[in-house]
Amino acid sequence: MSYQLYRNTTIGNTLQESLDELIQYGQITPNLAIKVLLQFDKSINQALSNRVKSRLTFKAGKLNTYRFCDNVWTFMLNDVEFREVQEIAKVDKVKIVACDGKSELQND
Repeated sequence: MSYQLYRNTTIGNTLQESLDELIQYGQITPNLAIKVLLQFDKSINQALSNRVKSRLTFKAGKLNTYRFCDNVWTFMLNDVEFREVQEIAKVDKVKIVACDGKSELQND
């Protein structure tokens, strides 16, 4: 099973809307739409795990909350500075959800 986190991204939402429209017009079955979404979950997780090579660091002024549940870490941070080589981005608040993608993908 792959994480479904990326369904809430622009591309994930667009895919779901397109599938809903295809179901509504009778061009695909709901079962096929579910299979497409499951393949999307698997493919996006694999692509991010295997193809993304850039690294960045971040430093937070304050860790508001953190949670660990079902092998998923969730961090709520304030006053965060992200760095990639010489580029810097500063944000007031950020939520980070960290999942163990390596072990999940090896089981698929």
